[in-house]
Amino acid sequence: MTQTFRMDKPQPRLLDETRQGVIGTSMDRPDGPLKVSGQATYTADALPEGCVHGMLVRATVTRGHLRDIDRDSIADIPGLLAVVRDPRFLRNPAQGMAGEAPDQPGDRIDYHGQPVALVVAETFEAARDGALRLKLRFDSVAAEVDPDHATEVEPQDPTESGDWNAAWSGAAHQVDVVYTTPCHASAAMEPHAAVAEWQGDRLILRGALQMLRFNRKELADAVGIPPEQVQILAPYVGGGFGSKLGIGTEAVAAALAARELGRPVRVVMARQTVFDAVLRRTETRQHLQLAADAEGKLLALGHDDRVSNLPGEEFAEPVSSASQFLYGARATRFRQDMVRVHRVGAGSVRAPGEAVGVIAIEAAMDELADALGMCPVELRLRNLPDQHPVTGQPFSARALADCLREGAKSFGWSDRQAPGARQEGDWLIGMGMASAARPNMLVKSAARVRLSAEGAVVETDMTDIGTGTYAVLTQVAAEMLGLPPGQVTVKLGDTDLPGASGSGGSFGASSSGSAVFLAAKKIRDRLAAKLGCAPEDLSLQDGLARGANLEAPINDLLAGEVLVEEAEIKGGKTAESHFSAGFGAHFCEVAVHRWTGEVRVRRMHGTFAMGRVLNEKTARSQAVGGMIWGVGSALHEDMSHDPRTGHVVTRDLANYHIASHADIPRDMQAVFLEERDDFANPLQSKGVGELGISGAGGAVLNAIHNACGVRIRDIPATPDRVIAALEAAGR
Repeated sequence: MTQTFRMDKPQPRLLDETRQGVIGTSMDRPDGPLKVSGQATYTADALPEGCVHGMLVRATVTRGHLRDIDRDSIADIPGLLAVVRDPRFLRNPAQGMAGEAPDQPGDRIDYHGQPVALVVAETFEAARDGALRLKLRFDSVAAEVDPDHATEVEPQDPTESGDWNAAWSGAAHQVDVVYTTPCHASAAMEPHAAVAEWQGDRLILRGALQMLRFNRKELADAVGIPPEQVQILAPYVGGGFGSKLGIGTEAVAAALAARELGRPVRVVMARQTVFDAVLRRTETRQHLQLAADAEGKLLALGHDDRVSNLPGEEFAEPVSSASQFLYGARATRFRQDMVRVHRVGAGSVRAPGEAVGVIAIEAAMDELADALGMCPVELRLRNLPDQHPVTGQPFSARALADCLREGAKSFGWSDRQAPGARQEGDWLIGMGMASAARPNMLVKSAARVRLSAEGAVVETDMTDIGTGTYAVLTQVAAEMLGLPPGQVTVKLGDTDLPGASGSGGSFGASSSGSAVFLAAKKIRDRLAAKLGCAPEDLSLQDGLARGANLEAPINDLLAGEVLVEEAEIKGGKTAESHFSAGFGAHFCEVAVHRWTGEVRVRRMHGTFAMGRVLNEKTARSQAVGGMIWGVGSALHEDMSHDPRTGHVVTRDLANYHIASHADIPRDMQAVFLEERDDFANPLQSKGVGELGISGAGGAVLNAIHNACGVRIRDIPATPDRVIAALEAAGR
């Protein structure tokens, strides 16, 4: 039986002593050649024999009940097999999956575009046409879709410390502002897809999913079978950003239809369905209050926010998460109001909380620096707390001050001029900066490692959603076992393998990597015994084992034996005693056109400290990708809804604007500072996937102000808003 390792104390830095020299390098992805040549099989690519096609049918009312489906309306379509109406895949926010009886909560419509049925046909085209033509009858009732005017508001109890009134009233400088952000869509490159096949009473699902250990239980519950009768396969996932954390309608619908028909069923969401029916990031209204003394020390810090979700849903965007530990103040106040509206449900989108909350707090800090006449970098340096201001925990490792100083130096921050002072023709040039922060987590994860004369095999149901899991786990195993990376094979995305943390929350690489580390460490201990040395004296490099003045090829020690070890890790006392987070600093230069309001990002620099870097190349890709998303959030992204129905208007990538190549400068740099976090995990690593987006948009907004002297508080900073702000300021 596998023993579970708990993180109850700081860990020794074994990876600083190993000699293979693989960990931390910019090793290419082992799966890269398959992906660029089109040979990597994503969910919708691998079709079992006899597979048929399903297309989701969506509600055309905002709120009410599905009364009837007119199956005869599409009976003339050649190859039509079935119209599946099962309340188990109708979203029921209040009660989860509903019962089977009609007119029960499972038949309830909670938002426009909600999937209500599945048309299955021999061909994709027939299924698509059937879904478009199928006639539905609804009983519709009034719905509230506008969060600004909704009547159902649930206030949460505020988190407070210190004497707010005294701190606020006694300040030399105050900032009291409101920032708003719109809804965001994940819109991963690979649409949501599932291929379901039954083999007797066993369900095999190929799915575009992020967290298989959890998804297996969700799917089993939805279709009414034990989890051990479900196998999920997801060797390659084309992005997720939180939208594929849980089982979706496409997976449940495919599974139920496949069981009903006795044939494999493939369901792929159209891009418009992804926007209509997949969890969005909520819009936010954020009230920032900052007060400081004449020297720039924060006396009061308040960050209140309003978010929305469907009635009954528990998720609430943690908007002020980073604001609660980035800076210290004598008095703090954080409060959230939840508004209930009938829009598609809100959930996790890349860096939930930080992606939108840090934009606002960092823009407000810039406003305070402006009021003080102080350098924005210096203001932040003066207000770094010695411990978590809310919990009182010491930081496990925090290099934010180093990121601010090193980033400013590398970027050339000292060349920054007063707002509006730098011009190049009709372009106004400005610089802005912002801090970055993202809490670090360790999630229970297991892995199995096999070592034989042929090399090592790593097995875990961990997923690779484009972040580089195949590469990172290869490097961990190769480093620990003294093997070239080419002798390590990583098998992922199969729930028959040991259950991993899954990909999400920036915890995937560290959690699953720690499980691989611990399993490989057990093998190292067995090799040390075979060599005749203490485990701490063992050195493995290029297939050779050395220790206690002894040396032998690893294969000789194996003598034909296959060493197999499995390990599981979970959080422990270190998560209670210390607060672990990644930190960084963004610096940005923009050009603002004085007549059109167009904003161009000319260069951007991010300096990050997130523990040990496991793969330089994949980490940089994640950091730069986050920074690009931050630019898009600041300048482009706006998931708009019809004010009458709540229906998503910007339903595809033609209308939902994201940053393109022309919007991103070539000079986009991500630099990593040397850091180890002994309280985080045995690898001393922390997540980077969401740290890069945190604060990036704030740096862009602050650069716009430095360029032209106006503040854009309703995000994104589109040309019309920039022009309106310039006109209002008489510029």
